[in-house]
Amino acid sequence: MVTVQRTQTGLRVERNTLKVLKGLAEYLDMSLGDLVEGIVLHAFEGKSPFGPETLAKIGQLKEVYGLTLTAVDAHRLEER
Repeated sequence: MVTVQRTQTGLRVERNTLKVLKGLAEYLDMSLGDLVEGIVLHAFEGKSPFGPETLAKIGQLKEVYGLTLTAVDAHRLEER
C-alpha cells in the first residue's frame, strides 16, 4: 500500500458521463474518487485502465444513460 494525501475538490463533469462513472464505480465496488484516480494514473502512463469485460459493462452503462460522447468530443464540449 502507498500512503497518499487526498484533497476534496469540486469537479464539473458532463451529466451522462458522471452517471456512467458512478454506475461503473458501483459495479466495481469502489468509490468514484478511487475510480477516477485509477483512470488518470493509467492515462498518465498511456495504459488502458479497463479490460474487455469492464469495457463491455461501460458500453452497457453508456447505452442505459444515453452517453454518446467519444474521445473525439473531449475538447469540443460547450455548456448551454
